[in-house]
Amino acid sequence: EIAQDVPVVFPAHPRAVARLKEYGLEPAAVRVIDPLPYFTMLSVMNQAAVVLTDSGGIQEETTVLGVPCLTLRPNTERPITIAEGTNRLVADRSRESILAAYAEAVEEPKRPSRPEGWDGRAALRIVDALEAWATS
Repeated sequence: EIAQDVPVVFPAHPRAVARLKEYGLEPAAVRVIDPLPYFTMLSVMNQAAVVLTDSGGIQEETTVLGVPCLTLRPNTERPITIAEGTNRLVADRSRESILAAYAEAVEEPKRPSRPEGWDGRAALRIVDALEAWATS
């Protein structure tokens, strides 16, 4: 149903593709593609209206990108993505719950600033800390 509003792309692992075929769940409206290289995936997510996932890493990446994310599970090991980011949990993975969460994310896209320290400069802070430690 989401694909009626926007193009839906599913970069699927080969095992996921096999299960879709096995259970007859090959959605005609969804473009199922091979897994993407990391930077290509970032580019695709950056252009997305909403990302649906169960991946912890993607929760973080969408937060940095400022793209609304629906995590299709009842919990997250990355709560900062909910508290300060773009992530929303969809614990009840029913069709109705997913569609409602999608509609909410599209109507009120949350594009906050990045959480503290998520500025891409961690390596520089680590070097500074090591230099300070080595010279003390």
